[in-house]
Amino acid sequence: MSELRFIDICAGAGGLSLGLEQAGFEPVLLLDMKRVACETLRMNRPDWQALETDLWEFSPSQHPEIHDVDLLAAGLPRVKSSATVARVDTEGELRLLKATLYLAHAVRPRALVIENVSELVLSSNFEPIRQFVREELEHLGYRFRWFVLNAVDFGVPQIRKHGVLAAFQAPYFDGFRPPEPTVREYLSVGRALRESMSLRGWRDADRWASQAVRPAPTLVGGSERRGGADLGPTGTRNAWARMGVDGGTVADTVPGPDFVWAPGKGRDGMVRLTTDQTALLQGFPADWRFAGKKTARYRQVGHATPPPVGRELGRAVKSALSTSEPPVDGYTATP
Repeated sequence: MSELRFIDICAGAGGLSLGLEQAGFEPVLLLDMKRVACETLRMNRPDWQALETDLWEFSPSQHPEIHDVDLLAAGLPRVKSSATVARVDTEGELRLLKATLYLAHAVRPRALVIENVSELVLSSNFEPIRQFVREELEHLGYRFRWFVLNAVDFGVPQIRKHGVLAAFQAPYFDGFRPPEPTVREYLSVGRALRESMSLRGWRDADRWASQAVRPAPTLVGGSERRGGADLGPTGTRNAWARMGVDGGTVADTVPGPDFVWAPGKGRDGMVRLTTDQTALLQGFPADWRFAGKKTARYRQVGHATPPPVGRELGRAVKSALSTSEPPVDGYTATP
């Protein structure tokens, strides 16, 4: 079939859009409210139309190009956790989820894909949100399902679970199958970063890589209301420390030839990752650039959907849209 068209809202640094592009989709419009994210998108894909706007202020009637699209995709800001679902600091994220469904009312895409934390699919604390989603999609005549993917199953060197909602106009739903893992062996941090660690002649690069034999813990982009760049909370930093990496900060450059790797001496003896290296751990290609200063660049990386996950979701959606079966009565919503 001809190239499929999509809209990506809360597009961020473009991880989901890049994956969809790799799957054979053509972006019609990308939305994000952060200027630095739109700069990243334009820097890497000047021909993509990136619009800096709040989703709640976006007027579909002023953008006729978004009508009759095949896919509305959204890698929404991560709701914090099931424990914080009722807290004020997660209301903004849930508000965007509702805005996405309201946009689906106006656009009526053939398919809708929303990606977020796995708890949104699995936790009983999010049942009111899932009920709202169910009612909205059933009103529109979509059939849908919830499921969880782990980025490490798709060649990303990181344990990163994604809660996914996939919805389709009824004729297409029965042709959809969630993506199956594409790798049998997980990619380790050492294998993913050994080459970049040796770029400035660091003598211990191979020794470090040989013991960094696990995938990375989940990268956390952090909040605009919280300090600088680091790789995550205490538990995550401890996991990095076991690989001889200082997870409390992000470096400007990879280590030079004179750096002595001695993790037993504490943080000063541990290697630090650069923003470019964290992007590799998210599955971005090495030539994908990020706008802004270090903390802004790292936050874009940490909040991104890994492109390989977006690619496999895109392929699964494309396969479903290439088939058309008669509508079936009833709706499916399986966690």
